[in-house]
Amino acid sequence: MTKGRDTTAKERMEIVKACIVNGNDYGGTALKYRVSYQQVYTWTRKYRNMGRAGLEDRRGHRAGTLPSRTPEEELRDKVAQLERKNYDL
Repeated sequence: MTKGRDTTAKERMEIVKACIVNGNDYGGTALKYRVSYQQVYTWTRKYRNMGRAGLEDRRGHRAGTLPSRTPEEELRDKVAQLERKNYDL
């Protein structure tokens, strides 16, 4: 098992594209780029669900400080905000 390493968004994009081109060979891609299998799998899944924005590193940022990535997330945030408002009332 390869231990993960720090990567840039550009590197993550390159790794995901290589994985998809190779028929979703997560293990082979992980070995080639010296990252963990789990990282490759997670990045590929996020890329498929959210596109390039899914590969951004959002650690250390509160959910409300950055705009939602998808319309579904935006609606979920709005519902949560309204639920908090109703609870306070």
